[in-house]
Amino acid sequence: MVSQNRIRIVIVDDHAMLRRGLAVFLMSYSDLELVGEAANGKEALALCAEKRPDVVLMDLMMPIMDGITATRLIHHDFPDIKVIALTSFGEERLIKDALAAGVTGYLFKKISADDLAKAIRAAKKGSPTYAQEVTDVLVRSIQEPQPKFENLTPREREVLSLMVKGLENKEIADLLVISLPTAKNHVSNILAKLGVESRTEAIIMVLEHNLTLGTFYIP
Repeated sequence: MVSQNRIRIVIVDDHAMLRRGLAVFLMSYSDLELVGEAANGKEALALCAEKRPDVVLMDLMMPIMDGITATRLIHHDFPDIKVIALTSFGEERLIKDALAAGVTGYLFKKISADDLAKAIRAAKKGSPTYAQEVTDVLVRSIQEPQPKFENLTPREREVLSLMVKGLENKEIADLLVISLPTAKNHVSNILAKLGVESRTEAIIMVLEHNLTLGTFYIP
């Protein structure tokens, strides 16, 4: 009998061998279940309508329909389905486009099995996971501040910089030596001041406006 607590996953990649490798990987974890495979974005949309998975592992460069277009349509038609970009490409424009399309995570195919499993579990809960290389690209893309962000306090800018790096509220609280409720309050204030509803939207806004947040060392 299949556990009702399993995370249902669809793999989307135009390389059959990679899909097979990922399928074998999924079988190693009792809480993960493969419910379908697709070779392009068009097939992925049909599978999402039929299977209603929890998480989609999405390649970005595919024929017929690319992963970014498919992600945008899935995000619109099936907002409860989380999409993790799983790709070999880390160009800044591609990362920004994927985030804007609604991915919950951007990872590279060289990722370890355990780290991918953790990212899938995090995505199911709505928490994004970014590869270190992606975080580096995001930080490098930050240039001059824009008037839109002038209402942020220095502390809020510091918290936002940690949000861009993928830290959760408790990690932010621990790093800044503040209470968890205080960290949550800072995050809520940031989202309200920027007029967005989620961390992902805040990160996208940072990228679109090339905001300078300052540096904060994370060991």
